[in-house]
Parts: sequence; structure tokens; C-alpha cells
Amino acid sequence: MLYALDIFGTFVFAISGAFKASRNSLDILGAMVLAVATGVGGGIIRDVLLGATPPTAFHDEVYLFTCLAGALIVILVAPYVARRWNMVMTADALGLGVFAAIGAAKAANYGLGPMGIVFMGTLTAVGGGAIRDILAGEVPAIIRTDFYATAAILGSLVFLSLGAAGFGESIQVTGTIVSATALRIFAMRTNMHLPRVRRADSGDDAQPK
Repeated sequence: MLYALDIFGTFVFAISGAFKASRNSLDILGAMVLAVATGVGGGIIRDVLLGATPPTAFHDEVYLFTCLAGALIVILVAPYVARRWNMVMTADALGLGVFAAIGAAKAANYGLGPMGIVFMGTLTAVGGGAIRDILAGEVPAIIRTDFYATAAILGSLVFLSLGAAGFGESIQVTGTIVSATALRIFAMRTNMHLPRVRRADSGDDAQPK
């Protein structure tokens, strides 16, 4: 079941990456590159940092083919995807929860401490989106807008809390998926976001005298 959810999350993330390429008028190769980067980028970085090489995406090529399938759908029917973007974002929220849970669980299995587990859970969930935005020439959305990385962080903390309470991995994973997904969906529906840093102008006029 977890594997199926992981593939589903990869597919949805790939669609979001390819759709970013469509919005920026990139070519077919650009759409495929962004789809793959978004779908498996976070997991590849996680595996490299953990020393689990080659990364899972290269051991199991279903992940790469899933990304290419997501890109192909956007290439063929981008207007249809755009009209149902709210559904895609809801599915994306589930993918976020799944990736946060998988990242946290894998970090725990590799013996990382609490900070490492939260970091790996968050990185797995948001790393692909950050790579996508950088390749598209934008400031990554996870540090600019949205309650996205925060949901992954809090979900990873739920993983730790359940473990500290003595629950097994299956309960930890389920709790992480449910909490991170619910937080992301709630944030989307209420337009919730973290307070923004007050803008400071640069230049001589901004210096104290």
C-alpha cells in the first residue's frame, strides 16, 4: 500500500513539474526534465545523503516511467489539467504526506537522530519542488509562499512523537501521512501561511544616520 501511495505521489508531483514547464512555455524535453526533477528529486537527494546509493529511483525504474507518464499527460492535455488544478493540488497534498512519511521512516531506519529524521522527511517531501522552481528560474515556492514545507516539518514531528510514545513504524507512517496531508489541505482552503519577513530596502537612503 505504501509503495502504491509512493508511486501515486511521484505521479502527481511529476504532473505539477510538467505543468510548470507548460506555464513557462518550455519545450517537450523541458517538461520531461521538470517532471522527473519534481517527482523523484527529493528522494534522490535523500538517498545520496543517507548513502543509500544508487538511489531508489534508479533501482526501481517504475518511478522514472511514472514521471514521464505524468509529463506526457500534461503535454497532451495541459488545458484539461489546468481546469482541474484544485483536484491536482489536493492529490499533491497527499503526495506531500506520503513523501514526508517515507523520508522520516527511512532516516529512522538509518539511525538518524530527531533532527535528521525531520530534515530527511521534509527534504523528501519538498526537495523536488525546490529543484523544479530553481530550474524554472524562480525562488522556490516552499520558502516564498504556501504552508507547504511547514506541513512536512510538522508531519515529520508527528512521526517522532508517535515513536516516542511507543508506537510502531506503521502507526508512525500513517500518522505522518494523515497529519501532513490534513495540514496542507487546511492551509490551501484557508489561505494560511507563515508571517512574512518585513521587507528592508537597500541603499544609502536605508542606512541609519
